[in-house]
Amino acid sequence: MADPGRGGDGRCDALIIGGGHNGLVCAAYLAAAGLKITVLERREVLGGAAITEEFHPGFRNSVASYTVSLLNPKIIRELDLAAHGLRVVERRAANFLPTSDGRYLLTGEGRTQSEVARFSARDAARLPEYGARLEAIADVLRDLALTTPPNATAGGWREVLPELLRAARVGGRLRRLDMRLRRELLALFAMSAGDYLDNWFESDPIKAVFGFDGVVGNYASPYSPGSGYVLLHHVFGEVNGKRGVWGHAIGGMGSITQAMAKAAVARGALLRVATPVREVLVEGGRAVGVVTESGETLRAAAVISNLNPKLLYLKMFAPGTLPPEFHEHMSHWRCGSGTFRMNVALSELPDFTCLPGRTPADHHTAGIIIAPTLAYMERAYFDARSHGWSRAPIVEVVIPSTLDDTLAPPGQHVASLVCQHVAPQLPDGASWDTHRDAVADLMIDTVTRYAPNFKAAVLGRQVLSPLDLERIFGLVGGDICHGNLSLDQLFSARPMLGYGNYRGPLRGLYMCSAGTHPGGGVSGAPGHNAAREVLGDFRHGRLRRVA
Repeated sequence: MADPGRGGDGRCDALIIGGGHNGLVCAAYLAAAGLKITVLERREVLGGAAITEEFHPGFRNSVASYTVSLLNPKIIRELDLAAHGLRVVERRAANFLPTSDGRYLLTGEGRTQSEVARFSARDAARLPEYGARLEAIADVLRDLALTTPPNATAGGWREVLPELLRAARVGGRLRRLDMRLRRELLALFAMSAGDYLDNWFESDPIKAVFGFDGVVGNYASPYSPGSGYVLLHHVFGEVNGKRGVWGHAIGGMGSITQAMAKAAVARGALLRVATPVREVLVEGGRAVGVVTESGETLRAAAVISNLNPKLLYLKMFAPGTLPPEFHEHMSHWRCGSGTFRMNVALSELPDFTCLPGRTPADHHTAGIIIAPTLAYMERAYFDARSHGWSRAPIVEVVIPSTLDDTLAPPGQHVASLVCQHVAPQLPDGASWDTHRDAVADLMIDTVTRYAPNFKAAVLGRQVLSPLDLERIFGLVGGDICHGNLSLDQLFSARPMLGYGNYRGPLRGLYMCSAGTHPGGGVSGAPGHNAAREVLGDFRHGRLRRVA
């Protein structure tokens, strides 16, 4: 019997492959417009990498993605996510960085300048100008995040003219910046985060706090060209109307995707779990549906992928289906974020040598960065390149239970450890299955050097190597952004020049994952933007609705 929300033959207007957050956002917008939408999720739970699970008896945490800032406020508002249970609280401090000489830097609203002054009066004096310039640029990027990039096309004037107009609108946004800020923007796109920060500051702690944003999820040295943009990518978010702030979703990151799923269902979307897709069905050069692993054939006017582009194009099409140039390009799509992810159950809070105390304090709510200098981060990268993982790794510790008492038993806590650098593929054919636990021990020992009670406080742990992240969540090479955020994989070139407008190389095929503009992070922007393009194609007759 056909689902009442589908066509009489079981067809729908759009099939969405992947029930991660961008797929759910796309589904909610399309369903709100009256389209018949089906989402197909491979796992038994919706949410992709943004899920909350119990990983040790009595302890729950965000399994992969772990903190909130980039989630777009327009999407929160239009999908009414608060009414569906979403609540985000702010950290009481932004970042906490223990230094190698036993001191620390604690940043956040109203405290960063005075804290930096303990290390450098000159740097403290420069902070307001640094912040003002970055904020002006971030404002433009916030606006561009919900914009479809101009698409390079070799077609006739009917195709070229709309893209020229789109490019003009982008240019108009950039004209808001004066010449000094345009130069600053160019520097951030082209330079390394380290070189950029060295131009601004002299003290190691503030450069390390800011420079960490240039390597998080980025398998690179902070002195690698292009890491300046990665730094910028992580500062244009906001929480509860406060720009540049990071927060925590009560109930973990899964509360975000559960709210999105409820919004999609309330608008009429059908969400199917435990339904992996084996192949995209192509007829006459057009994507017309999918075949599931169980052999079920589902048809739709539009097929929308929320997968890493490499996974989609190299695994889900019959040989010879895609244009050779496109297939060749996607075979070289660069993935691998150098991330090793852990969740730990704690009997007590870490007691840092530089700032003692096991009672919840502001620094326990912050992003705790174990990487005292940019030089330390650079060594971590090159060590991982040669050895497979850094023997002095970068670790960010986030303890969400300091802000959310639903995650752990009273008096106990959960912590997310986002660890770098590790090689997405180990050298000499070694397997992450063999080395996973040894590297997890190293990560815990690294934190314990700064908080001596940490190792003894660990009651249980969940360990996810890059290989685990790929197996479980489809994050190829453990890449949390579905592709490097490098200049050749950004904006109109994400995932390929000529296909930056959320449309694939076949008619009826679309993309809504973080492998499209604006890239990684739990933002919902790719799903929002792709839905707008799909709706436009229905409106202009390029797609035909199910009767």
